[in-house]
Amino acid sequence: MMDCIRRRPVIFLQNIEKMRRLLGPVAFHTPLAPSPHLGNLVGAEVFLKLENLQRTGSFKIRGAYARLHRLAQERPGAGVVAASAGNHAQGVAVSARLLGLKAVIFMPVGVSLSKREATVASGAEIRLKGESVAECLEAARALTPELTLIHPYDDEQVILGQASLGLEILEDLPQVQAVVVPVGGGGLIGGVAAAIKAKAPSVRVVGVEPSLAASAAAALREGRPVTVATEPTLADGACISRVGELTLPLIQRYVDDMVQVAEEHIAQAMLLLLERRRIVVEGAGALGLAAFLAEAVPALRGKRVVLLISGGNVDSNLLGRIIDQGLVRSGRIYRFSVVLPDRPGALAGLLTQVAAAQANVLHISHDRLAKGLPPRQSRVSLEIETRGFAHAQEVAAGLETKGYPVQPE
Repeated sequence: MMDCIRRRPVIFLQNIEKMRRLLGPVAFHTPLAPSPHLGNLVGAEVFLKLENLQRTGSFKIRGAYARLHRLAQERPGAGVVAASAGNHAQGVAVSARLLGLKAVIFMPVGVSLSKREATVASGAEIRLKGESVAECLEAARALTPELTLIHPYDDEQVILGQASLGLEILEDLPQVQAVVVPVGGGGLIGGVAAAIKAKAPSVRVVGVEPSLAASAAAALREGRPVTVATEPTLADGACISRVGELTLPLIQRYVDDMVQVAEEHIAQAMLLLLERRRIVVEGAGALGLAAFLAEAVPALRGKRVVLLISGGNVDSNLLGRIIDQGLVRSGRIYRFSVVLPDRPGALAGLLTQVAAAQANVLHISHDRLAKGLPPRQSRVSLEIETRGFAHAQEVAAGLETKGYPVQPE
């Protein structure tokens, strides 16, 4: 099949179309929703491919079912093993249950409780191992050949399953000019890009990865998959230290550009999608919008663009922290301190000025014992809600004018 991808895209297209028919009763044809507000914000005609509404909450069931269906035909009742921090685990677990296969899933010790419980509820056996997906993958390989390893991205059938997304996009929006795809191990963008280029070669395909896990960019520079150091990122679903041996050639041939985005833009994108579209999106799913917010894709301004929202499986506790971080990073929560005379009415005067500037006080602390403070003075720390960076600066400037020296925190 990979030779078909590299040398004969028409035959590959036929394979994708066959796979799409197979997936029809299992994977949803998810909505492609226009987003005029986001479009006005980023300067493009934006559409959202909402795989967060997919069965299991992400695109992963497409590739997982494709791979397990082939296995079920070859070896009915076989057992499978996989390694995942969440989305691939749920895709494999649900697919195994539908096809009557036993599934063992290795997950990192620190995996979110919600993802762990969702995988267990789908009927898989969960084993916790190590701190990373890489450690889990090694543990999973140790159970082969008794169980068949289902790789999360570096597998021909998995790539074919993910490629079905490309056909859906072209069917729903034939006039699309660009598709922006999150990148982790490369299975999603490799399949989607190959499908799109086979039917519409003029459509640009752009990959986005977190700057803290830029393994695709490193592989493109070196011309081969290389292992890179990664750091914890909001886009944990795309935190992969090495792209696949099968996926890199697809990226090299079919992807027009690969960009990276910082954490602040990922958080801002998640918050915007939640506030403006009421869409709960995990960090990896917000990478496309983050690329626009980071001004990393200037060539797409004014274009008709699809942002692939790859998933929405974000832990509820983490979501609250992400919202708070997004508010801080967008300037809508502003933290600062002021040294006041320790006398009646001083604090009231400060708060009066904050209220006059149309800012809302969220938290306040009053410390008379702070190090370095002289007697008869106190340090007041405030967390206020503003309309953004410009408003926060107006508040600070107004306080300075009234004699309150502001120290940002």
